[in-house]
Amino acid sequence: MRFMTTPDNAAEKPAEATDAAPAATGVAAQDWDTASADPQYRAAVVDLLGALAYGELAAFERLAEDAKLAPTLSDKAELAKMASAEFHHFEQLRDRLAAIGAEPTQAMEPFVAALDGFHKQTAPSDWLEGLVKAYVGDSIASDFYREVAARLDSDTRGLVLAVLDDTGHAGFAIEKVRAAIDADPRVGGRLALWARRLMGEALSQSQRVVADRDALSTMLVGGVADGFDLAEVGRMFSRITEAHTKRMAALGLAA
Repeated sequence: MRFMTTPDNAAEKPAEATDAAPAATGVAAQDWDTASADPQYRAAVVDLLGALAYGELAAFERLAEDAKLAPTLSDKAELAKMASAEFHHFEQLRDRLAAIGAEPTQAMEPFVAALDGFHKQTAPSDWLEGLVKAYVGDSIASDFYREVAARLDSDTRGLVLAVLDDTGHAGFAIEKVRAAIDADPRVGGRLALWARRLMGEALSQSQRVVADRDALSTMLVGGVADGFDLAEVGRMFSRITEAHTKRMAALGLAA
């Protein structure tokens, strides 16, 4: 999966811009040097960065493949620019893993099978399906990692949020998909079914990845990062589902 900010995320005011943002506590109030003294927390961060790094590398590869399906030269160039941005994100994560003493390839390896499996099961059949996958499917992962980032130490949180920045694919996908539906309304029904399938596969894949990694599981339920409990995990997935509905509306598709 690739990770990006979507317009509904980007339009929201950051917490610090609201009337009274809650003060960071526990791990979220610490820097990496302090938080990483807990070996379980350090293992969770290595897993998280490893998953993100492989996601960005896979995104680079997939955008390069999607460019082959692009109908115009300008579309090809746009996707090439996005692919370059994804590779830069990968480099940032790879370098951070090395800086904290983790071997990047080893950190990514546990997530290769799950992410490759997701992409194999959701291979687009045409240009439009590829755009919907990048916008809808990948944004679900972005939402998930943003939720996790709120409970990370300040140094790791800053990096994670930086690599989740939109590379331009969100607005590009909305423009192209809506234009295609305007030209042929029948396209909308097919793409709506495709997006629903992506939603199910993306949520299942995210849950499998977390369940397979003890450190990440502990982080989510509150053993490492404060403030997350099982009830909050349920609310988190509800928020992700609501964001999906907004994205479908932005594309002109029924959720």
